[in-house]
Amino acid sequence: MNIIVCLKQVPDTEAVKLNPETNTLVRDGVENIMNPFDRQALETALMLKDKEGAKVTVLTMGLPQATDILKEAIAMGADEGILLSDRALAGSDTLATSIALAAAVKHIGDYDLVMCGKQAVDGDTAQVGPEMAEHLGIPQITGALKVDFADGRFVVVRENESSVQTLACAAPLLVTVTRAEKEPRFASIKGKMKARKAVIPTLTVADLAIDTKLVGLSGSPTKVKKVFTPEVAVVESEIINEEDTDKAVDMLFNKLVEAKIITR
Repeated sequence: MNIIVCLKQVPDTEAVKLNPETNTLVRDGVENIMNPFDRQALETALMLKDKEGAKVTVLTMGLPQATDILKEAIAMGADEGILLSDRALAGSDTLATSIALAAAVKHIGDYDLVMCGKQAVDGDTAQVGPEMAEHLGIPQITGALKVDFADGRFVVVRENESSVQTLACAAPLLVTVTRAEKEPRFASIKGKMKARKAVIPTLTVADLAIDTKLVGLSGSPTKVKKVFTPEVAVVESEIINEEDTDKAVDMLFNKLVEAKIITR
């Protein structure tokens, strides 16, 4: 069984701030981390590796510094990592990104399962995984909570808006993960030593024979015009501290009448 897990390096959203003058993200001094949902997907893949003896390859698209999360994944238990990096990819939106990643997956070849996090915390679109499945021409299951393999098929438990579903699908398949069955594992000492020695190959647009018009800014129909922090409305409020419930209800009722929210 061969599993490819797509990872993204994102800024730590707890530390990100907006420049009020330019309305752009202030990235200086902000730590880059592995996208939390992708970490859940990685743990799910590693659990399948533990059970089925699968090979886990991690793939990311980004700047050369993105090798950090690939080595982190190898330290956690992944077998190898591949970086997709090229100036021509700069400014790619979700569609252009999915085209490039799907091309990289095809280049790797011989895969049974492609896994992605449900969404990236710096964009929250949840589009790249499903779009990749379309480009690859394979089935997709989104919002996974658990992935197993039985009777030659992947069995996926996924969450819906109002229910939980269990679906089965033969390989090849793409799954996006909301959360793993258990908390993502820590890297072992042996894993860290392996990651330190790991050589991360880099793929370019030319390596994948991608038409440059389909990626980067030229291949991105989505344009961000403005980023801003919404104004917080100031709402006057009052807390009724009366311990007697009946009196508290009467006080609330009278105040609502005075405010003309209700009538007697």
